[in-house]
Amino acid sequence: MTIDQATIGRRLREARLNCGRTQEQVADAVGIVRTAVVAIEAGKRALSTLELSRFAALYHRPVTYFLQPGEAEITGDAELILHLLPTGWRDDPLVKDAIAWCSEICRVGTELETLLGKRPHANPPVYDLAAPRRAEEAIEQGLFVAEEERRRLGLGFAPVADVADLIATQGIWAAGVRLPDEMSGLFIRTSSRRMVILVHLDHPRVRKRFSYAHEYAHAILDRSTGAIVSTNSNSQELIEKRANAFAAAFLMPQAGVHWFLGFLDKGDAARRHYHIYDVAAEDEVDAERRSAPRSQRIGYEDVSMLAMHFGTSYESVVHRLRDLRILRPSEKQALLETDQVAAAHDFIRLARRDQPDGQDREIVRDIAYLAIEAYRREDVSMGYLRDLSGKLRIEGDELVRLAEAALDA
Repeated sequence: MTIDQATIGRRLREARLNCGRTQEQVADAVGIVRTAVVAIEAGKRALSTLELSRFAALYHRPVTYFLQPGEAEITGDAELILHLLPTGWRDDPLVKDAIAWCSEICRVGTELETLLGKRPHANPPVYDLAAPRRAEEAIEQGLFVAEEERRRLGLGFAPVADVADLIATQGIWAAGVRLPDEMSGLFIRTSSRRMVILVHLDHPRVRKRFSYAHEYAHAILDRSTGAIVSTNSNSQELIEKRANAFAAAFLMPQAGVHWFLGFLDKGDAARRHYHIYDVAAEDEVDAERRSAPRSQRIGYEDVSMLAMHFGTSYESVVHRLRDLRILRPSEKQALLETDQVAAAHDFIRLARRDQPDGQDREIVRDIAYLAIEAYRREDVSMGYLRDLSGKLRIEGDELVRLAEAALDA
C-alpha cells in the first residue's frame, strides 16, 4: 500500500503547526520558497528525498512518520522502534538499552499472555481531536481531556494514588528505566497495539508521577504517531504543551485544589456576603463575614501541603495555582523565590522523615503546619515553637526556621 501526496502534506502541516513555525520560517530552514511549502502541504507538489529529510529533521520526526501508510505502527523489534525516534536519539546508548529491554520484555509478555489464554487487553479511548494550531488551543485540549478521563475513570477530584498502576489498568505497560538526563519519558505503540510508557528511573518520585501522566496523554491523544520522546529540547512543541496541561489537570483537578484549600481554610475572599430570604417572615437577611487578617494569604506551607496531598512537586503546584487564577503573578513569583522553595522542600522532607520508633509522620506534618500558620499570624511565639519542637521530636530550631521563612514571602 502506497501513501498519497495529500496525506504526506497533511502530516507535514500538522508537524509544522506542532512546532509553532510559520510557512516562511520553514521555507528558509529547508531552502525552498514559501509557495513551495504551501503547495507541499496542500498535496500539490512532490518532495525530493533530501527535502523530506530536511522537513523531518526540522520537525523532530523520523522520515518514516510521513511515509508510513495508515497509522504509524511498529513491531516489537528494537531496531524498528529506534527507527521511529528522532535521528539524534537513535545512537544514544541509554536509549538503545531501554528500547532493547522494552522490546524483549514486551515480546516475553505477549508470549505469556498467549500461553495463558488471556483475554485481549482493553486500551483506553482515543480522543480524536484536531492537531492544535496554537499554544492556547493545545492547553485547552489538554485540560478538557484530563477532566474527561478523570470522569471516565471515576476519580472524582481525589488524588491519584499510583499513576503507573492506574496506567496498567488501562492495558498499558509502564516502567522506569535509565534514560538520558534531558529525556523525561518515552511513549511506544507496537504493531500488536500494545502501548508502553517508559519514564526516567532516576528522576525524583514526584517528577516521575508527572511524566507518567504526561506520557499517558500521548497514549490517548497521539498514539498514531507510534513513538514519542519527551525531552527538554522539544518541550515547546504543541503536543508536548498539551500533554503537560493534561498531566497538571489530571494530577491536580480544579475541584480537588479548591476543596483542599477549603480544608486548609484558604483561598476564600477577605469578605464573604450572605443573603437569605425568610419565607415565613417574608423578609431578607444580609450578613457579612470578614476573614482574619493575613488568614487567606497562601504561603509556601500551604503549597507544600497541596504538593503532598496530590503527590506532585512544590513548583508544579505553584504554577497550577496561577493557572487557576488563585495566585496573582506577584504571589506566584514570591513563592518561587529561592528561600521559599528551599523552605518548602525542607518542610516536605520534615513531613516525610521516618520517626525513630517507626511512626508515620502525618500528625507531625499537620501539627507543624498549624504551628507555622499560627506563628505567621502572630498568634504564637518563638518560644512556643521551640517547646512544640520537642513534643514533635523535631531537632534543633528547624521548626522555628520554617516558621520564620513563612514571614518572608
